[in-house]
Amino acid sequence: MNLDGILPFSHRLLKKIVFAGDVVLDATCGNGHDTLFLSNLVGPNGTVYAFDIQEEAIEHTSARLIENNSLNQVKLFKKSHAEINRYVLEPIKAAIYNLGYLPGGDKSITTRSDSTIESITQVLEKLVPQGIVILVIYHGHDAGKAEKSAVLKYAESLPQKDFHVLRYGFINQQNNPPFVVAIEKR
Repeated sequence: MNLDGILPFSHRLLKKIVFAGDVVLDATCGNGHDTLFLSNLVGPNGTVYAFDIQEEAIEHTSARLIENNSLNQVKLFKKSHAEINRYVLEPIKAAIYNLGYLPGGDKSITTRSDSTIESITQVLEKLVPQGIVILVIYHGHDAGKAEKSAVLKYAESLPQKDFHVLRYGFINQQNNPPFVVAIEKR
């Protein structure tokens, strides 16, 4: 297939703008895949802030980072992404969210539209010009459907003079395929 899948597309966007020494955010670190990817992009002189509310996610992410000698540039927080303003005090270049539930974890614990939108609002204020926020939206469950609707409504309402908003996803796949919403600050 010549078209990028959802996660490769997200990573390609990040590779375009995140460089050594940058400050970035993984708002839902989950099993640590994006956190590790970002830590490799920013290198030992950059910083990745990574958040998740589940201890299991923090443990998986920490183990993945240790295994790959990448823990030093990452600050892990067992906190809601809605608390970013309390812990991230500097401008950021990029952020990524994987909305839904922890793969392989408790499916009753999901991201929620209220805290997600609060978090995105905080991140957009911290985002540098030409910085990007990537939202990977998994909506194949009840909470995901409500969150998808709320996040799309929020993203569509962002002023065009301040932000570019892109939606990328496959429209002929079955079972509620995930899609990306990318927000670039002008």
